[in-house]
Amino acid sequence: MKKPSHIHTTVLIIGGGLSGLALAATLGEAGVDVTCIDRDPPVNQLAQKYDGRTTAISYSSHQVLQKAGAWKKLLPDCEPILDIRVADGNSPLYLHFASEEDGNNNPFGWIIENRLLRQVLFENIKRLKKHVHHLAPAEIKSFIREKASVGVVLKDGTKITAPLMIGADGRNSATRAWLGIGIKKTDYKQSAIVCNVAHALDHENVAVEHFHPAGPFAVLPMTKSIKGEHRSSIVWTEHGGDAAKILKLSPAAFDNRLQQLFGPHLGAVHHVSPPMAYPLGLMHADSYTGERVALMAEAAHVIHPIAGQGLNLSMRDIAVLTELIVDHLQLGLDIGSSALLKSYETARRNDTLLMAGVTDILNRLFSNNLQPIRGARGLGLGMVEKFPVLKRYFARQAMGLSVVKTKDAHRR
Repeated sequence: MKKPSHIHTTVLIIGGGLSGLALAATLGEAGVDVTCIDRDPPVNQLAQKYDGRTTAISYSSHQVLQKAGAWKKLLPDCEPILDIRVADGNSPLYLHFASEEDGNNNPFGWIIENRLLRQVLFENIKRLKKHVHHLAPAEIKSFIREKASVGVVLKDGTKITAPLMIGADGRNSATRAWLGIGIKKTDYKQSAIVCNVAHALDHENVAVEHFHPAGPFAVLPMTKSIKGEHRSSIVWTEHGGDAAKILKLSPAAFDNRLQQLFGPHLGAVHHVSPPMAYPLGLMHADSYTGERVALMAEAAHVIHPIAGQGLNLSMRDIAVLTELIVDHLQLGLDIGSSALLKSYETARRNDTLLMAGVTDILNRLFSNNLQPIRGARGLGLGMVEKFPVLKRYFARQAMGLSVVKTKDAHRR
């Protein structure tokens, strides 16, 4: 069948990564017609080499995935985080958070491989095909603006328009460039080495983060392997040049370095997925909106993974956008209006700036070996450990619960 030369949809999403797919699903579940386009075919995105990372899904983000209709299928591959331990280097003193301290006995979050999360989201939008039209691979030839709509022309000539377009096309967003929106960015000159590891002892659902001069080393609990091995995911931050050298080590030498960082608490460790490195930086768009266009996720903001909140910020974008779009449609209002876009920017900007600032300060504070600062860090960790009010505050931040709940979404 010949492709239609013009597709008119209610919402057009540029970018079918984790955030774009999740937004398409939450809108589709609400009965909104959505077209989501991505340049990479799904089969490529499901390959191990495409993305070797895991994601920490906070408690509030899991509620968004529930509204997307995906959580039930995701849960078997998710391992809950019940405790968090934070230590300065190899100090015997550490800050301990237990999930029951919040009073609700809910996990801080869940760890899942990005590849498996992406697979479930792909399956989920197929279920929603009545409302969600997924085009991938699809390459954009040009962006267009008409009287009451915006959209794109694909390289095959297909024209897609909508009253509202969402740019979810990553840190190098073509949508943001088309709008002419500038960015502020910082290169941390660090890279995160990621891989999955097997270990002799049970992690007992504890996430551990050690702060070293080059950056944090995080151990995140995962589900057991098919072979029954205990597994965790690591995020090992190093200076950029050092990370490249580490990736060139032999498997045995790499595992020796891992063992030194792990210490004895999980027994013998070895990597079970190919180590990969991702450059780290901070990026924030000068504006999240343009005429009939909203930017979300990494098209609008990129933060350091030190607190594991990158995708969780994007999930909060999704919650706010979904609520605003559904409310406007129910009232018969224009979803591309400046009022909707202003409400979105107001709801999301301060939250994102706060998290960007906190992660930036934490990275600068802990990624050094200056003795006066090390002393201050130890004092700070000790204060948080001794004051239950402070501990509860940080615990709720980790769970993404410092949000105001509205009808069908959660926003600050």
